[in-house]
Amino acid sequence: MELRLLKYFLAVAREQNISKAAIFLNTTQPNLSRQMQMLEDEIGKPLFTRNNRRIVLTETGLLLRKRAEEIIALTEQTYQEIKDINSKQIAGQINIGAGESINLSIISKTIKQIQTKYPKIVFNFYSGDTNEIANKLDAGLIDFGVLFEPYDLEKYNHIPLPKADIWGILMHKDMELANKKEITFSDLWDKPLLISRHSNDNNFITNYLGKNINELNIVATYNLIYNASLLVKEKVGYALTLENLLNIENTDIIYKRLSPLLTSKLHIAWKKYVLLTKPIELFLDCLEKNILEETKNDKT
Repeated sequence: MELRLLKYFLAVAREQNISKAAIFLNTTQPNLSRQMQMLEDEIGKPLFTRNNRRIVLTETGLLLRKRAEEIIALTEQTYQEIKDINSKQIAGQINIGAGESINLSIISKTIKQIQTKYPKIVFNFYSGDTNEIANKLDAGLIDFGVLFEPYDLEKYNHIPLPKADIWGILMHKDMELANKKEITFSDLWDKPLLISRHSNDNNFITNYLGKNINELNIVATYNLIYNASLLVKEKVGYALTLENLLNIENTDIIYKRLSPLLTSKLHIAWKKYVLLTKPIELFLDCLEKNILEETKNDKT
């Protein structure tokens, strides 16, 4: 399967129209149609459902689009890494995937230090829950993944970040639990809950709450807390989330920690047995020094 055909296919999938995709690719409509027919013949299944208005991907087409995007991204990343190796300057790209956490600040600090000294190193960030980030890491699409405990880290090299994130509840000030001094797990058993997808990895939250997932009143899931806060604003439910992710000062939304305290540690992980580029080695060295320094400061 040629990369050229995959790029053509992605253009058609994006534009949902052969004519528009042909213009984008600077080719003719008949030629692009032939190329797509060749691709379908090679795969042995239809990739599109065609009608007068637009082209819709079949189930096979949806799978191919996902894999094609990964293949193209990995190919371009490989070309860039080879180019960086041959460069006389210390330059390159570092791809990091992470969920939302206030404790990513130590990574931001490290990036600032690296770019001050090596301005040709570019950092690319990808957001997602722990499972999404781990999948990208396994596929080689990112160099580092910031993963929340509990997660099986056995297959990765990893470094724990120095501070833990604290779990709590985001709620409208007029909701029932807003007047309680402490919110315990039993307070949430019958309440409408909004949970982040990574919070239920390995049944983390449900184990803490002492209930099976089917016994809880989960009304929505989310992967970005800002979107969940809009639901909280409308009193849809109580959002289980990490502390300090939103500025809720002067709003109708309040945050309260859970009792007893529930925390999650983060680890920055990377694949074992891979050749580390010079930019990645510099980043790791700087990050480890910052972690050591912050750990010492916390003990004094």
